[in-house]
Amino acid sequence: MYVKICGMTTVEAAKEAAYAGADFIGFVFAPSKRQLTPEKAAAISKEMPSSVKKVGVFVNETKNAIIETAETAGLDVIQLHGDESASFAESLPFPVIKAFRMGKHDTSEIRSYPCHYYLIDSPKGPNRGGNGTTFDWTRLADAGLDPRKTILAGGLNPVNVQSAISIAKPAGVDVSSGVETDGAKDLKKINQFINNAKMKG
Repeated sequence: MYVKICGMTTVEAAKEAAYAGADFIGFVFAPSKRQLTPEKAAAISKEMPSSVKKVGVFVNETKNAIIETAETAGLDVIQLHGDESASFAESLPFPVIKAFRMGKHDTSEIRSYPCHYYLIDSPKGPNRGGNGTTFDWTRLADAGLDPRKTILAGGLNPVNVQSAISIAKPAGVDVSSGVETDGAKDLKKINQFINNAKMKG
C-alpha cells in the first residue's frame, strides 16, 4: 500500500513521514494555506531519502513553470489538480498523478488519461482538493478503474484509513488535513496513519 502525505511545509514533518515509511510526500504550489515556495520545498527535499518520492501539486499551471519549479524543488512526480488536458500531461518530462473528483468525471475519461496514477478525491467541497471530506468508497471499488493505478484521497485519517482501503481497494492513499492538528502536521498522526495504512499497527 502506497502512502502519500501531502501539504508538507516543514522538514520535521517530512522526516517523520519518511521515518514511518511514507512512499510519497507532497508539496502544494497552488494557492492554498499549505502553499510553499520551490526554495522551501527544495530545503525539505534535500533531507529526504531517495526512497521517498517528492510530488508537486499544481492547478492549471504552465508547462514551463511546472518544469522550473520541479527542477528547483527536486521533484520526482507532478500532480495535476486542475483542467489539464491529456496532451498537456503527456508533454511533461515527469511521471504524472492526475486528480479527479469522484462522480465529476466519466470513468472512461479517467481510464484514458495518460498518467501513472489516478488520484480519486471527494466531489464535495469548494476546492480542487484538500477539502477533508469523504465519499462512498464503494463507488471507487465499482468504478472499473485499474486498482494498481488508483490512489484514494478525501477525508482520510488514522481512524478510517483501514476501512477505506478494505472497501475501495486502491493501490495507495493520500492524506493532508487528516494528519493535522490545528492546521499543522501532527507527527503522531502521521505515524499512526502510515502504520494503519500499511497494517503495521
